[in-house]
Amino acid sequence: MRSFLIGTGRCGSTLVYEVLARHPHVGFVSGLDNRWPLTPGPVRRNAGAIYRRVPPGLATRNGTRFGPSEAYAALSREVSPVITDPFRDLTAADATPWLAARLRRFFDRRAAGEQRHFTHKFTGWPRAAFLREVFPEARFVHIVRDGRAVANSLNQMPWWRGHLGPAGWRFGPLPDHYAQEWDDGGRCLAHLAGIGWKIMMDAYEVARAAVPDDHWLEVRYEDLLTNPRKHMDVILDFLGLAWTADFERDLARRTFSEGRAEAFRKDLTPGQLALLNRSLIGHLHRYGYGL
Repeated sequence: MRSFLIGTGRCGSTLVYEVLARHPHVGFVSGLDNRWPLTPGPVRRNAGAIYRRVPPGLATRNGTRFGPSEAYAALSREVSPVITDPFRDLTAADATPWLAARLRRFFDRRAAGEQRHFTHKFTGWPRAAFLREVFPEARFVHIVRDGRAVANSLNQMPWWRGHLGPAGWRFGPLPDHYAQEWDDGGRCLAHLAGIGWKIMMDAYEVARAAVPDDHWLEVRYEDLLTNPRKHMDVILDFLGLAWTADFERDLARRTFSEGRAEAFRKDLTPGQLALLNRSLIGHLHRYGYGL
């Protein structure tokens, strides 16, 4: 079976990816494979087994990483930049036979015969309708995070291009109603990041309609931090994976810190926070977040 972890970015999906990759029956694309085109085939196919044997500090260190990767460099190189850097969400209509065949081959080359499950993470646009067209059996775990926290985190990332405005970021032009909202708010950059979150969440709501209910699971990042045992159990059950003693042991070693969950309240000015509250209130309420 294949599954995809998806989220807006800065939503906590990396944490879920790294925890899930510790399961003994899960395969994935490793950071080593992503960075080095000549990675030997056995290493590609057994990334999970290697990751679970490498000390955590080495496995997740920047540079030569054995841990799970979004593999944008490898996907661009072996499939197409269409997958990694689209200006809009990808739909089923984008799954041309040529592109679909390359994407299937990409994951097939990295799947070992003994694995029961292969998972991959995509952030930004959901791509779910496109991925379902290529992999009809795939399941999707959507990680949701408070849009104010996402906006705050985006503005702290060196790769975030929101400072260039809508003409320079990767989300395409602002829809007219969001463009007017941004103008009315004084073109605040924190506000723009929040609008980016809304654009992404709008796309996720459209994508969800293209996926059967029993193939889509939504998990809030904040809930996972509060009770990781409960919510990882829900995720494993959804993916058809058993809770194992090895997985239990690895989960117990990991620290889940709630300290950054509401860091936006001190990182943003009162004016910026008020602007985000007004802008995101409808979306926040739909996902169970209060002001």
